Amino acid sequence: MQVLKDISDTSKLASVVGNTPLYQINRIYDNPLVSIYAKLEWMQLGGSVKSRPAFKIIDQAVKAGLLHPGKTLLDASSGNTAISYAAIGAALGIEVTICLPENASRERINMLKAHGAELVFTSMFGGTDEAQVKAKELATQNPDQYYYADQYNNENNWKAHYDHTAEEIIQQTNGTVSHVVVGLGTSGTAMGLGRKLKQYNPKIELITLQPDVALHNLEGWKHMETAMVPGIYDPHIADGNMEIDSSEALLMVKEIARKEGLLVSPSSAANLLGAIKVAEQIASGTVVTIFPDSAEKYSEVLETVFNETKD
Repeated sequence: MQVLKDISDTSKLASVVGNTPLYQINRIYDNPLVSIYAKLEWMQLGGSVKSRPAFKIIDQAVKAGLLHPGKTLLDASSGNTAISYAAIGAALGIEVTICLPENASRERINMLKAHGAELVFTSMFGGTDEAQVKAKELATQNPDQYYYADQYNNENNWKAHYDHTAEEIIQQTNGTVSHVVVGLGTSGTAMGLGRKLKQYNPKIELITLQPDVALHNLEGWKHMETAMVPGIYDPHIADGNMEIDSSEALLMVKEIARKEGLLVSPSSAANLLGAIKVAEQIASGTVVTIFPDSAEKYSEVLETVFNETKD
């Protein structure tokens, strides 16, 4: 993609962020009275749902004069937001520095390097919580060098979904959406969707999902009881919360590939698990969930799923 000469003109990228298709789950779950749909979020620049908040954060920072030539965008990320920052940054000519755990997958690291991002690794044992501490430390020590995006506390994170993702869901379901089911990481997706959809129709229910244990395999998800809770998270917006077993999510990755034709990430599979549980509890309705990314960055996970599980 050609680098834009003027980073202030972020609008040139707006058409390649968002506007993702809505896919109906047909074989894993089939009920004439309850439909399940998933937003295929990898089908945009940056390859994941995180492209939406990354673009909104960059766009607003540029317009406010906080991010400009000579200033580097800095943030902490487990991978997807980092890749979105790096891809969008590359297209706009913005330098990007990312703090991330050292156990990030090799695919994610290679993608970040390919886009020219500078990487600062933190301990795998501290997860994204430790990466946040490191990013804040760097920003404090070098205020003239960095614009600290701080996705976990940046209001533009959830506003990206409030302004765009929710509107897409309303239009794509012809206003019939009755339930939205989504996992919690930074919580931006859930917070934005919940706020906007409830304004559209107060009867729409938001069900949030999180891992059932602190040590889990759901990349980007947070076990809120033990993790550093994002500043943008408001537990009162959701109508309910469910726990998901990450081992069940890995099995669902295989089911989705074999029965729906989609190779998705464990977090996408976990979201579908939650959506099915919600669908089984209602008499009728339209349940929408999010497939944050594809399996492109999870080759090790796919090896485990397809080589060790039984047909």
